[in-house]
Order: sequence, then C-alpha cells, then structure tokens
Amino acid sequence: MFYKSYQRIRADLDGKRITVAQIVNHHLGKIEEHNPSLNAFLEVFKEEALTKAVQIDLKLNQGIAGRLAGLVIGIKDLFCLKDHIVSCSSKILEGFESQITATPIQRLLDEDAIVIGRQNCDEFAMGSSNENSAFGLVKNGVNQSCVPGGSSGGSAVGVQTDMCQISLGSDTGGSVRQPAAFCGVYGLKPTYSRISRYGLTAYSSSFDCVGILSKSIADAELILEIIAGNDERDSTSSREKVPCFSKSTIKSNRYKIAYFTEINEAEGIANSVSRMMNQTMSSLKASGHLLEKVSFPYLEYLLPTYYILTSAEASANLARFDGVRYGFRDLSISDLESMYKKSRTNGFGPEVLRRILLGTFVLSSSYHDAFYTKAQKVRQLIKDYTDDILKDYDFIISPTTATTAFEINSKTINPVEMYLSDLFTVQASVAGIPAISIPAGEDENNMPIGLQVMAASFEEEKLFSFSKSFKTM
Repeated sequence: MFYKSYQRIRADLDGKRITVAQIVNHHLGKIEEHNPSLNAFLEVFKEEALTKAVQIDLKLNQGIAGRLAGLVIGIKDLFCLKDHIVSCSSKILEGFESQITATPIQRLLDEDAIVIGRQNCDEFAMGSSNENSAFGLVKNGVNQSCVPGGSSGGSAVGVQTDMCQISLGSDTGGSVRQPAAFCGVYGLKPTYSRISRYGLTAYSSSFDCVGILSKSIADAELILEIIAGNDERDSTSSREKVPCFSKSTIKSNRYKIAYFTEINEAEGIANSVSRMMNQTMSSLKASGHLLEKVSFPYLEYLLPTYYILTSAEASANLARFDGVRYGFRDLSISDLESMYKKSRTNGFGPEVLRRILLGTFVLSSSYHDAFYTKAQKVRQLIKDYTDDILKDYDFIISPTTATTAFEINSKTINPVEMYLSDLFTVQASVAGIPAISIPAGEDENNMPIGLQVMAASFEEEKLFSFSKSFKTM
C-alpha cells in the first residue's frame, strides 16, 4: 500500500478502492513494525487517528471531505497540538500539555488530514544527528548504525519508512534538509515568513521555518499551498500571495544556475557526494541549462555567524523554561535561586546548555559588540551577496551535506565537527531564502545523497518546477 504521493491516495479513495481507515491501519502497522527499533515516534495517537478515519470516510461518502482527506501526517515534537503533550524532546517540559494548536497543524486538520503522532527530534531542535533527544536517539531506516540527521530526524525517518505520508518539521539551519538528504526523502525549507510559526516552539526566532518532509514534490507543493499565508497570530508571517503550487506545471525554461567552487571543493566532502555533483551538473548542461561557477567569499563565516546568532536568540527564548510555571522542577532545592539553577541544569541536555551558555556570553555587555553585533553585520553581508547572485541566476545548487549519514556516536565528542554537518544548509537560513533537498542517488554503501537547490525569496513555485525536472533528466 505504499503511495508515492497523496494524489494517488485520493484517486483510490474517490474510486472507493480503499478507505481512510485502511490507510491509517497501514501506517499504524508500519509504526508497530519499525518504531521499536528506530525510535522515530515519541507518541502515537492510535485511537484518535482511527476515530478520525471513520469520520472522514463518512465525509467522503457524503462528498464533503476536505482536500487532504486520508493524508496521514506526523508532527515534530516542537509543534503544539491542543490537549496533547509537547515536550520538544526535553525533560524540561515533562508532562506539559498544550493549550493551543499550531497554525500550520490547524490548517491541515481543517482539510481533514490526520495527525498520527509526534516525532522525536534533537532537544529544542538543537542538533544535526538526532542524538540529543532526552528520549533516546533516532536511527536511520536504511542503516540502523547511522544517524538520520537532525534536528527533524524522527520526521524524516517517519516518511522514509512509510510510518506516515508526510511530516512537518522545523528548519532553523538545515534541520529539515539535512535529515531529508540522509534519509532519501524530499525536504523543503520555504522562504522565512512564508508559513506562520504560531504554535511552533521557538529556538531562534529570526531563523526558524516550518518545513515539509515528503516522498514527492507534489506532496510538498500541496502542503505548502495549504499551510502557507498570513496569520494574524504571527506578526512575522508574510502577506505575500500564496500561489496554487499544486497546479503548477514543469516549465520548459533553460535556467541559469550558479554553483560555488568553494563549496564543491570544500575539505571533507565525500567522493560519492562530489561524483553526484559532477553527474548532476553534466545532466543539467546536457538539458540545455547554463551552469556557471560563482565565488562565495563568505563560506568560512557562515557557521560562526549562524551559531552566534541562533545561540543568542535561544538563550533568550529558552529563559521561559525555568521550573516555575510548567514542566520539570527539581525537588532538591533550598530556595528560589537553587530552584532555577537545578531545574534548568537538570532539565536541559548538554547541547542545549552549551548553546544557552554561548548565547548568554555573546549577549553580555562586555562581548555584545564583538560577537553579536558583528555577526548581525556579517549576516547582512551574506544575505545581500546571496540575493545579488539570485538576481543574475535562477538557482544556486550544492550538495545538501558534505557526506552521507555518519555512524551513531561518531561526532558527539567534538561539537565543532558536528556543527560542520550544517555547512551547506546554513546559507539559505542566514539569507532567509527557500531551499529544497532532493534525493540524488546513493553512495557505495546504499546511503542516500541529497542535492540542494536554493532560489530567491518567495520563488518556491519556480523551485518546485525545476525540482520536478530532475525526474526527467
């Protein structure tokens, strides 16, 4: 019952060849088969999903079902769903039940999608391997000795192993695209502000984006079309018109495409990834596209800029988790100060503590100008330079990651080595532009490789059209 796209699911539902209840039971069966070993789902809403399936089958029979009837989705454990636990894969939110539903989730529910469960992730979305969860690491469905990528690792594995049809994740510096590449699925980070962040637990507010993990471009188009758009509850959400992405067609354009010499020749890039890039560029040239080398002089500043700014914002955003109002509170306390210290020290994991400390340091009065202010200036330089390139070129292409999925525990000792996993994905995040990771083959060990395509702000429609053309190359 594997479906590559929701379009095929809906065709079978409308043709009465299948029911929503059967679809839900299929995914529940996959969860029962894979989740005990992969740990992708933290909680499965079994009874709720089955009840909803019966209701939607009735609506289908009456001809009043929504556009997503029968679509089973998983949600990263950062999204709020009313009357359900949201823990951000952290001990600090122990037992916390959300009182609201995130806008993107609500828009899916309004079209009769079914949320089948919440998915494991790096704690508060801080990580590149999904080894930082308080509830255990997630394993890659292709090779269980390897990581799935992070921070949306559980979401990527959910789609990879057919435990759900699509997943909603969050992408702050590559947290949808990198696991998509490691797991062989599609991962979209739209333009910053394209999708409301209301109900998405904040990590770094000027970077965070709701992202989509899917088995096809068609599903990503449809989901973005439904969940994008202005939301009065999120003042940063864009008022830009949302195109009918799902009705867009493959354009016959011959595009002008840029690629960076500095990235393709970066130290540590795997031979299999280099081969993929060379083959991709040869195919694009053969299809009539114009490819040109473009210099990117700020490559060495991407990661420092990203980690300084996101850590600073995280230290402010995570101040609300203090053991006073909700979530975990350490009981071995003597006074108010010790309650704050012990609750936060024992409630957060080591990676979150590291970034809070780093962020507090760069925001301190003695170092604010030397680090935070300077990083903001460099961010503007990176954004302006990237925007200028995309005025002359339709797309920028690169590998999504320098390597395929690495082995579990191979990079946990050295956080800097782990941070380098984000080298190719952070540019789109710093610049606020849309980017997608496309499955682009496998290495000699059958591990997936991802190709990243970046476009100018709010040009997702063109990005989708170009991405579809890879099927015909």
